[in-house]
Amino acid sequence: MRDTYHSLKFVTAIAPVTIADNTPIVGAIVSHADFQSLTYAIQTGTLADADATFAVLLEHGDAADLSDAVPVPDESLIGTEALAGFTFANDAATRKLGYIGDMGFTRLTITPTGNTGSAPVSAMGVLSHANTRPVA
Repeated sequence: MRDTYHSLKFVTAIAPVTIADNTPIVGAIVSHADFQSLTYAIQTGTLADADATFAVLLEHGDAADLSDAVPVPDESLIGTEALAGFTFANDAATRKLGYIGDMGFTRLTITPTGNTGSAPVSAMGVLSHANTRPVA
């Protein structure tokens, strides 16, 4: 039987937020403990600004507070940060970015440029390939 319900854990990386300036949205630190895979899902709402862009950065480290955070190298990503980014034209869009590195913690940051309008954004970490199943 194909069952992902008992194999996945969903964590909030960026709680739904609406931004109207160029302040980076720094996500929550996600622990990979007891999981072998992580994919971030990024979702937009209706993006009001007519020329805004949104760059995505993924950092990783082994310290729980990410005091040792460094950008994730391309070879530790599935997909690219560029493909996970979006522009004003991507209303109600979803992007994804996979992490296959070996560090214990990651953090997603979305940085707007040219944003003066309403931009609703959220992101979720989807942890999979649990070491112990079922996942609560």
